[in-house]
Amino acid sequence: MTDTGGRTPDPQTRDRILGAVSDLFDDEIAFLADFVRIPSLRFEEAPAQDFIATALRDRGYEVDEWQVKLEDLEPLPGFGPIHGDFSRARSVVGTHRPDVTQGRSLILQGHLDVVPTGPHYMWTHPPFDPVIADGWMYGRGAGDMKSGTVAAIFALDALRHAGFEPAARVHLQSVIEEESTGLGALSTLQRGYRADLALLPEPSDHTVNRAQIGVLWFRIAVRGRPTHVAVAREGSNAIMAAYDMIRALKGLEADWNAQAADHPVYADVPHPLNFNAGKIEGGDWASSVPAWCNVDCRMGVLPGQDLDQAKAAIESCIRDAARDHPFLSNNPPQLIWNGFQAEGYVLGPEAEPGLATLRHAHAAVFGEDVRMAERKMTALTDTRFYGLYYGIPAFCYGPEAQNIHGFDERVSLASVQRTTEVLALFIAEWCGLNRVGG
Repeated sequence: MTDTGGRTPDPQTRDRILGAVSDLFDDEIAFLADFVRIPSLRFEEAPAQDFIATALRDRGYEVDEWQVKLEDLEPLPGFGPIHGDFSRARSVVGTHRPDVTQGRSLILQGHLDVVPTGPHYMWTHPPFDPVIADGWMYGRGAGDMKSGTVAAIFALDALRHAGFEPAARVHLQSVIEEESTGLGALSTLQRGYRADLALLPEPSDHTVNRAQIGVLWFRIAVRGRPTHVAVAREGSNAIMAAYDMIRALKGLEADWNAQAADHPVYADVPHPLNFNAGKIEGGDWASSVPAWCNVDCRMGVLPGQDLDQAKAAIESCIRDAARDHPFLSNNPPQLIWNGFQAEGYVLGPEAEPGLATLRHAHAAVFGEDVRMAERKMTALTDTRFYGLYYGIPAFCYGPEAQNIHGFDERVSLASVQRTTEVLALFIAEWCGLNRVGG
């Protein structure tokens, strides 16, 4: 039986849906805790994908699982090279197909890969032992972004609990590699999944990202001349030379941020582009002048900035910095592109129908006088693949999280419930509803 078709739910339907979210919320938090317990670090995501695939299959979704093959993705726009064992990489999609189709289709996408924890002893609680205290759940991935994925799953659960189903096709996508290349999202598009809109419940404190920067990852491999430290002047210290390269890149960062003052989107954002030397390895022995040093780096780029030109500028910066060095001038560092090759993304007018629907749902949960805020990110998300390359408007909306990528990452459980409510009402309006179960 048909109930609504792309219309704002009436007050009675809205209250039934919100009540269903409340009824299921204890189960939702228990599910999130089980999810956080799985340490889904890079190249170790399989148990977490199994967890989600089982949950989707138990709910009756049509589940598609496949191994991600780099050779399928390499020709596609947005591809970033991977250095590491990618042989076990998998994507999982659960699809809902309604009895009666009348609304607009939707992708709900979440990534389950998490960043490294750092030393566990520097956490208040073990990072993969979720602890709830003062209304927050602590744990690596609790905020970024397992809570958002769980909110999406339970928003659909709530609709079913209230006696409805989405009246349009919905793809629940569980992907990897969001934190390093985005190839999990790209794999779903290569597989052929499409919809009228993609919503990614990344932690956003109930705001929408109107724009996001692009990102380039690279490694600087610096060589030196080893010798005993007693005659250090006869050698060349690769670690110290690497610091010279880092200082040069900080200068490039300053130049690019000065240019950002004239950018049509980011002119009002202080210092939108950040360079980070995120990992350094080098040398073999405290009493030996080091012969090698590798520095893994990240540099932001503005939307519209040509990536090939940006890469050429980085290469030129390293080349110029090495030119006057007594050893590197004849032994220049090697630059290795080893991750994100991501363009920036700005929402266009094609996203407005989806944003309008989200504003309705947000107002229904937070109050008509609480305007849904928008922001311009100085980071990036998977939305770029959908919007830039496949014509699918895509944006993020999710719970409040703190200490993302840091120690004691945590997510507000009240915000998880609010997010689940907003997503359920959003799906009800965007996809429409069919009555189920009599």
